[in-house]
Amino acid sequence: MSFQRLLRTILLRDRSLMTKLTVYSAILVLVPMLLVGYISYRQSSLTLENEARRYSWQIIDQVKHYVEDYFRDFEISTLKIINHPDTTAFLRAYTGGKPTDADHESRVRNVLQNSAFSRSDVANISLILDHERIIDSNDQPGVVSVWNVEREAWFDTVPVTGKPKVLARLIHWKEDTKPVVSVAKRIASPKDLKPFGMLVIDLNYKRLEDTARKVRLGASGSGFLMILDDEGRYVYHPDQELIGKLANYRIVREIQYRSSGSFIFDENGKRLLTFSRSEALNWKIVTSIPYKELMESRTMMGHVIFATTAWSMLIAYVLSLGFAASLIRPIKKLHLYMKRVEIGDFKGHIKVETGDEVGMLTADYNRMVNRLSELLEEVYVSRVKEAESHLRHKETELRMLQAQMNPHFLYNALETIRGMALAEEREEIADMSAALSRLLRYNVKEDKPVVTVRQELAVVEMYLRIQKYRFDERLEYSIHLPDWVLDQQLPKFTLQPLAENCIVHGLEPSMIGISITLSAVRVGSTFMLAVSDNGPGMTPDRLEIVHRSLTNSNARSTGHIGIDNVNRRIRYLFGEPFGLAIDSIPSEGTTVHMVLPYKEMNLFHGKDGGKGWHDTSDSAGGGREMGKDRTS
Repeated sequence: MSFQRLLRTILLRDRSLMTKLTVYSAILVLVPMLLVGYISYRQSSLTLENEARRYSWQIIDQVKHYVEDYFRDFEISTLKIINHPDTTAFLRAYTGGKPTDADHESRVRNVLQNSAFSRSDVANISLILDHERIIDSNDQPGVVSVWNVEREAWFDTVPVTGKPKVLARLIHWKEDTKPVVSVAKRIASPKDLKPFGMLVIDLNYKRLEDTARKVRLGASGSGFLMILDDEGRYVYHPDQELIGKLANYRIVREIQYRSSGSFIFDENGKRLLTFSRSEALNWKIVTSIPYKELMESRTMMGHVIFATTAWSMLIAYVLSLGFAASLIRPIKKLHLYMKRVEIGDFKGHIKVETGDEVGMLTADYNRMVNRLSELLEEVYVSRVKEAESHLRHKETELRMLQAQMNPHFLYNALETIRGMALAEEREEIADMSAALSRLLRYNVKEDKPVVTVRQELAVVEMYLRIQKYRFDERLEYSIHLPDWVLDQQLPKFTLQPLAENCIVHGLEPSMIGISITLSAVRVGSTFMLAVSDNGPGMTPDRLEIVHRSLTNSNARSTGHIGIDNVNRRIRYLFGEPFGLAIDSIPSEGTTVHMVLPYKEMNLFHGKDGGKGWHDTSDSAGGGREMGKDRTS
């Protein structure tokens, strides 16, 4: 089997989509859930151990602070006893070799008894001098807690610097063995500073025991707390027989050189031991928790994780099968309807049931079928529409020609010629007739829809010259066009309707004369031809109607047929950004701006030495004469 075939088999490329989704969803659900379950079980075990350690350290800190504060008070008590005047006088007499009687000793015992009675947790206070003389706060005969104390292992470890040492020991009290916590402090001679005695305060062990027993460790409370001194001897242990004895060698080795930590101790049952050192007492406070209890919690959590994982996998698998079925069903339906489209049936539409990608695909299919049906209808009627469009175009051209051929103008021009002919023969009549003839020929001649400004200027000059004959001094006109504009292009027969509009709306309604001005200016990639008059102008309402007519082809007609016609032809030939714009002020006049695209021209020298302009744009225009501004 080739690699390509093996890869095709593994990826299930030849299987159905339902099979692929079932297999892949099983893999995608099963593997992550098993992995998550294992990691969760493993992480939970570490978390339980860490939580047990943190909890143990919190307990240890609380016990440590309480014990340190408790014994710190007794360190102060030792100073009070030694510095008491009666004690000081007795010790000076004793170290000075002076005899001390029973009265001195009685006063010292009173000091010890008063200190013992002030605290209910003090069992006994003893002052030991030269290993032989003992003054005890307990005056019961035959009861001494420090008898042969110098033989005990801790005796030589009490610092000679006078710093108190706190330790636990067992004493014989009234024919019984009793644990106590002792605070021992050496007493030095003021002469040579050599120790010659010791003050021992025996405390009731029950206070320390109550504090330690209140600590509950482990799920069932089977854990316990123990305290070891700096030599590894038990200061406190639930088993009182171990008090004062050395702890297990491995425990001492683990905690001896570290201030805090935890470790697993496996002897007669695996246990988690956590410890921390008290700097004030130089003790190690240790908690011991059965490791089995931690494992029980971990095992229970493992069962919970396994059950949760199993149920989650089952639910996820069922949901994945449902998802696969919901995905396959609309795809099969879409495939069935596409088969119907293949045979030309465009009437079937699928109900869109979801808003997901499959629903979007179904909606797109419905739109595609609708569009195909519409395209078929468009194919059937396309030629009919094309013929109707051609007829509408011809009708539009005819209306444009009709609008251009203003009967009012032709009638007035012919009447003027007739009146002049009846009066007398004059050269002006010949000129006027010739101008009218050229104007009519230019209007009806079939030519390109775009001409140069020079050609349009010749037509508008003929028109204005004819109107000058009619209105005489009431009409004045001036043309201020720079040379660069004469070879620019514009739609045919556009300047004359604008000049005619000035006469019809500005001159004819009143008896006052007007002046018409033609000018041009370039603005970036466009240029503007302006036709201005100083006639009566337009009211703001009227101007607003004209503006709407120019910007909206569906707006109602303004009555300015020439202006509407010119604006539509400019936009038809050059596009939306171009066209007409009108400014008008009542009693001051009106200006029509024709905005057109500007084309760059290059000046060239002809063969005969004359100059001309060459169009550098896509369409070349004709040459131009070096024209001047005209005023009439």
